[in-house]
Amino acid sequence: METPGKIFLVATPIGNLGDMTARAVEVLNNVDLIAAEDTRNTIRLLNHFEIRKPLTSYHEYNKTEKAYELTAQAAAGKNIAVVTDAGMPAISDPGEVLVRIAWESGIEVTIVPGACACVSALAISGLPTRRFAFEAFLPMEKKERAEILEELKQETRTMIIYEAPHRLLKTLKELSELFGPGRGVSIVRELTKLHEEVFRTTLGEAVSRYEAPGGADLIRGEYVLVIAGRSREEIRGEEAAKWESMTVADHVAMYESQGMDRKEAMKAAAKDRGVSKRDIYQALL
Repeated sequence: METPGKIFLVATPIGNLGDMTARAVEVLNNVDLIAAEDTRNTIRLLNHFEIRKPLTSYHEYNKTEKAYELTAQAAAGKNIAVVTDAGMPAISDPGEVLVRIAWESGIEVTIVPGACACVSALAISGLPTRRFAFEAFLPMEKKERAEILEELKQETRTMIIYEAPHRLLKTLKELSELFGPGRGVSIVRELTKLHEEVFRTTLGEAVSRYEAPGGADLIRGEYVLVIAGRSREEIRGEEAAKWESMTVADHVAMYESQGMDRKEAMKAAAKDRGVSKRDIYQALL
């Protein structure tokens, strides 16, 4: 019986060929087949490192059918490397489907880590890095885009969004209108390349910069937007304003209508308002 091969997810540079790891070169030199998102891009990378291995295309439009084909080849004993155009395969990439099908088929998947635009932009952004939400490219379909943006409106974690240059200003305007012009953002451009730039600003100032005369000429290359999440102070302020518009009696009655007894309702209202239960009791007298 044939010993199954493995599938190797191999990260490639996101702009600077010097970021290619020695292990990535070694793995690509030793596998039987390399599956690439765009073989025209990958052949240039392979030629640079003098890697001579068979190439096959694996992309968005054949991701499921080809995943089964690649998995079958791995089951027959072939070792297969998967690369994307830049960065880590399977992250905002059709390789995600191949990984799932490979595991379901009992084929081992292993990782050759390296460059990743998402994490690199976050690290250099100057915004909080402990908790973050990665959205990749926002959907183009209007309804789905609106739904996701509405979800992000409540996000307290730092958010990371990829954007193409021709859509940058439109997206910044949307975000500024939804999150408010004062929300912090780091606009990261051309990571690891000659013209790498990190522009730390607010959403409103970013829109003004690119709408100003000559501003469109500043938009070049691929972008990662790293956006500050909602602050807890902002959330508490909104909640306080909400309760201030309601009388104490109505506030307690709201909780009673949800099935709480009066004591529990008074305690919940006190917590909402940041006051003691005694204050609620006095207001009800």
